[in-house]
Amino acid sequence: MDAFLDALPEGFTPVALEADSQRVPAFAAKLDLTTTAEKDVKELLKRLGRLLPKLKTLFIGTTVSEYALFPDKASPAALKKAAITKLRNLKAALLIFKDIPDASPLLGDRENAFSKELVSTLEKSGFIIMQGQALAYVPINFASSEEFIQRFSKSRRKDFKRKLRSFFDITVEAVRTGGPFFNDAAVEFLYGLFVNVYNQSEVHFDKLTLEFFKRIFTGKNNNGVVFLYRHNDRIIGFNLCFVSGGNLVDKYVGFAYPDARDHNLYFLSWFYNLDYCASNGLKNFVAGWTDPEIKAYLGAEFTYTRHAVYVKNPLLRMVLRRLRKFFEPDKKTLEKADDGGLRRLSV
Repeated sequence: MDAFLDALPEGFTPVALEADSQRVPAFAAKLDLTTTAEKDVKELLKRLGRLLPKLKTLFIGTTVSEYALFPDKASPAALKKAAITKLRNLKAALLIFKDIPDASPLLGDRENAFSKELVSTLEKSGFIIMQGQALAYVPINFASSEEFIQRFSKSRRKDFKRKLRSFFDITVEAVRTGGPFFNDAAVEFLYGLFVNVYNQSEVHFDKLTLEFFKRIFTGKNNNGVVFLYRHNDRIIGFNLCFVSGGNLVDKYVGFAYPDARDHNLYFLSWFYNLDYCASNGLKNFVAGWTDPEIKAYLGAEFTYTRHAVYVKNPLLRMVLRRLRKFFEPDKKTLEKADDGGLRRLSV
C-alpha cells in the first residue's frame, strides 16, 4: 500500500484523507464508465462518445490490495463523512468505496462485520451498492497439484496434462524480494514483461509504474517471492506473490510473448503455485480478480467484493441505478460457468 501511494499509477493523484484522525488510503483519477461494463454495453457506450466523458472520481481504497483497507479505529460514519467532504473539496463527480469484502471466507468475523456495517451505512446515505469483481482462491486441502487435478472430469484432466507437458522445457526459480538479484537492470527487464501483459489485457485502468515495482522487488521485509520461469536459460515470465496470513497471494505476472503462450506459462504457474502452497503448509492460494472464466476452469472458488458509489449528478445517479447490473460482468460470467459449460481456454 505504501509503495502504491508513494508511486501511484499513471494518471492517478494522491488524496490526503483522514477519518477519526487516522489515514485512509485514497486517490483520485479520471474514470471511464466503460471500464467494468459488459462487452455489448461497452460498445454501445463507446458509440455515445462525447456524451460520456471520463469523470473525475475519488476512490477510497487502492488497486493493489485484494480488499479495501480501513484503519482499525475509524467508524463507518466517520469514513463516510470524511469521504463526502473530500469529494466536495475536490469537485469530483463520483465517489467510490472500492473492493469492500462481502462475507469473505478469507477474512475473520470482525472484518466481515465491519464491512457489512460500512455497506449499510453508505447505502442509507444514498450510495449505490454494486457487485464488484470476483476474487478467485483455491483452498489447499490436497497434498499436491496432481491430487487436485484428479478431482476434475476426464476431459479436463486430459487438457491440463497436455498443457503441463511444457514443464519439461521450463525451469522455475523462487527468488525472495529484497535480494541481490533485483538490481536496476533486472527490475527494468521484469517491468517490461509486466507491461507486455498490461498492453494485451482487456481492462486498462491502473498502469503501475517502474518506481512501484522497484520498491516492491527490492523490499526486504514484505514476504515477497518471485517465481522466475526460464526456457533455455532465458527468463520468459515471472510471477510475483506474497505470503500473508497463511496464504499465497498472487499479485502480478509478466510474460515474454509468444514464448509464454507457446509454453502455456499461465497454466504452469497456476499449478506450480498450488504445489508451492501444499508443500509449505499454506491455507489458500489467492489468485486475484481478473479472468474469472479461466480461473473457474482451473478450479478456483470465488468470493465477491462490493463497490459503494456516490453520484453527485442526479440524472447520472438515476441511470446508474437502472443499469448497474450491466456493470457487474464477473457475476454474469460465473453464473454461466459450470463444469459442463466451460470451454477449453488458452492464455
